[in-house]
Amino acid sequence: MANLTEGIYPAEFIISESRGTRSRDAAVLATGNNLDAGTVLGKITASGKYAEHDPAAVDGTENAVAILYAPTDATLADASCVVVSRDAEVDGNDLVWITGIIAGDKTDGIASLAGVGIIVR
Repeated sequence: MANLTEGIYPAEFIISESRGTRSRDAAVLATGNNLDAGTVLGKITASGKYAEHDPAAVDGTENAVAILYAPTDATLADASCVVVSRDAEVDGNDLVWITGIIAGDKTDGIASLAGVGIIVR
């Protein structure tokens, strides 16, 4: 019998959020990203588009400011998406960080998220 691997579901990482959809924003995921729900995002300063949070970057994505609500494929072109950008509690075990992130950078990313009102539990 084959083993099945279950993927990450949209919003699976959310513990609580503000009433309605106040915690969420419509956004654009920049070309070159194909990301899972729960991926920690930074915002590219020059374009206002979102991309995977990268502590080593210098384009704005070095600051963790949002979390991707649902899987989004922007491999070939910018893609519309929804992000959790404020007033939410999230499960830290369900967040997706850039491959190879070190503990100190993850701690800084969690602090950066807290600065916009996203509390990692």
